[in-house]
Amino acid sequence: GLGLIVSGMVDPAKVLGFLDLAGAWDPSLALVMAGAIAVGLPVFALAARRRESLLGLPMQLPQSTGVDRRLVGGSLLFGIGWGLAGLCPGPALVVAAVGDAKALGFVAAMLAGMALFEVLERRAK
Repeated sequence: GLGLIVSGMVDPAKVLGFLDLAGAWDPSLALVMAGAIAVGLPVFALAARRRESLLGLPMQLPQSTGVDRRLVGGSLLFGIGWGLAGLCPGPALVVAAVGDAKALGFVAAMLAGMALFEVLERRAK
C-alpha cells in the first residue's frame, strides 16, 4: 500500500494523465512499471523453475500460453475500468481503506463483477 501511495498509483488524476497519450501525457508511471518489472521478472523466472514455494507448497503458475477471447475480453474490461475510474484493483483497495467514496464504489463494482463471473462460470460447466 505504501509503495502504491508513494508511486502515485492511488491518484486517479495521475493515472488518467498517464493514460492520456493524445493530450497532456504524464510518463512518470512508466518508471513505476519499469521498477515493478525489474523486481518481478527475476522472481517470476525463479518461480517458474522451482516446483515448490519457499513454504514447501506446490507452485501454481498458469499453464496456458495462448491468447484467446477470454484473455482479450478480460484485458479490455480491465483497461476500460482503469480508464474510467483512474484506479486498478490494488490502488482501489488502498484508497477504499481510507473511506474514499469513488474507490468504495469501484471495489463494490469489482466484487460484483467477480461474483457474476463465478456464477457464469458455474453455469457454463
